[in-house]
Amino acid sequence: MKGQFLDTFKVFLRSKPSIDARLESRYSFLNNSPTKVTGVRLGLSFRRKLRVGIGYSWLSTDVVDKKLITDAYGKIRYADDYFKFGYFCYYADFVFHKTKRWQLSVPIQVGTGMYWTQYNDGLKNIKSKKRLLLFYEPGITVQFKITKWCGVGLDVCARLALRNTNYVGEKLNSFVLAPKLMIWFDQIFYMSVPKSKLAKKYGPAYW
Repeated sequence: MKGQFLDTFKVFLRSKPSIDARLESRYSFLNNSPTKVTGVRLGLSFRRKLRVGIGYSWLSTDVVDKKLITDAYGKIRYADDYFKFGYFCYYADFVFHKTKRWQLSVPIQVGTGMYWTQYNDGLKNIKSKKRLLLFYEPGITVQFKITKWCGVGLDVCARLALRNTNYVGEKLNSFVLAPKLMIWFDQIFYMSVPKSKLAKKYGPAYW
């Protein structure tokens, strides 16, 4: 079984890849509140069955705690303390089941970045020391192909922090849902200009 998997993996890597470029939103919970992480990805797709690449993601929802501070005017008060993070992600997605319309795959993502907190003292933003953030996200993806050139999908993952888990884990460990609207621009191109050299060589997908 292991040898067959490695042989299949080598076949994919020898095939000519296409570009895998995506904008995405991933929904999860921080401090028991729904949040959104926005990201961009760029990688390579081998026969639409193996995708690998890199991306950058950042927290795009306000996650706030109350912090007792001495502000710029010498007053002791509570301020909104915002939790922030940004990270590079390295991903691989392997398709293990595929029919005409349905597809199941196993996405794995590892993230490395920084997290910090910040509040305003009345005059300026005060940031905490930035700390290293490490985590990984194993999961499963379900995809439904509507036409030859578009489809919808859903990632269901578990986000697990690997560093400073006493603090970060409470905020970051969570289930992650990532709904997808997928458009394959190469298929649109092939169908638009079927007599071009690229269309004749690679052709529109049957499905």
